[in-house]
Amino acid sequence: MNAFTKASTTAAVVESEEPLSPGYDAATKDDAEFNKHFRHGFTTIDDVQMHYVIGGDGPQVMVLLHGWPQSWYEYRQVMPSLLPGRTVIAIDLPGMGDSTGNPSSRTKAVLATYIHRLLNHLGHRENVHVVAHDFGVSVAYPLAAQYREQVAGLFLMDYGLVGKNLKFATIESMFWHFSFNKQNPLAEELVTGRVETFLTHFFQGMRTAGENVSVDELAEFVRLFSRPQVLHAGFELYRTEAQDEADNTNLQETPLTIPVRMITQAGLADMVLAPLQDAPPTPPPPTSPAPDTSSSTRHPTASWPRSTPSTPPPPPPPDQLPSRHTEMRGNP
Repeated sequence: MNAFTKASTTAAVVESEEPLSPGYDAATKDDAEFNKHFRHGFTTIDDVQMHYVIGGDGPQVMVLLHGWPQSWYEYRQVMPSLLPGRTVIAIDLPGMGDSTGNPSSRTKAVLATYIHRLLNHLGHRENVHVVAHDFGVSVAYPLAAQYREQVAGLFLMDYGLVGKNLKFATIESMFWHFSFNKQNPLAEELVTGRVETFLTHFFQGMRTAGENVSVDELAEFVRLFSRPQVLHAGFELYRTEAQDEADNTNLQETPLTIPVRMITQAGLADMVLAPLQDAPPTPPPPTSPAPDTSSSTRHPTASWPRSTPSTPPPPPPPDQLPSRHTEMRGNP
């Protein structure tokens, strides 16, 4: 491959490396719409060749981070609708998807550093809006907390952020796969050679929660998690949660000051919302209404208000993303 990617905020043209992952374009090589708007890119950051998909040349940069057991491909169907006015970059997390290599640590704060450095390489050092699903949220938060000049907004889906307000032990007791995936090396030994059976069972169990996976998506995820390094890397996401909890607790000592949106299943809203309230600033005390109501006055809004803010933050509206039942928004 000799593809080129152009960063919208820089005049430099970034050349892609030859991919180390075979079959990286299995799901897209015959996809005319994809090939019209997007292209694959590969860049080595230290010991990991990072894989990303990029399209558009708009001034607003939107980064998409996937969950487990998925890859950038979970966003494939919505990516074209995100293009107007944007440069869209869907990234395979370090060591996952068609990224190749072993990061120096599997903690999410370290994985966020790989994303940060990849974006720097592509010329996107500021005004980046990050959309994240599931474990992508656990990388998006330290990315925003550690590199505040780079991230301008977060849109987070379906993940309880461990830290001051939520402990991993609480989540682990709620979902069978959290405990199973931690078992090292038992999880790898049981699933190797049975990836399709394992993922089919997992996604069937998630249908009631809105995780509807198409036949094409399942085939792509089976291809990826049949790579031994990807299978291992996916399970490792669960094995570093104790350190992630400690790291996030420290990061939450300095609240975020950027717009943050969250959307999740209604049944999990309270569990997911409370930890994220540790990320934005403490809401200001309520103020009395202005006596003159002839013109609208916009007061500073508290973080994570229960009502929709009058001016929505930069990330896209939920109808352009994989949606769930309940939306909570914040505009610090």
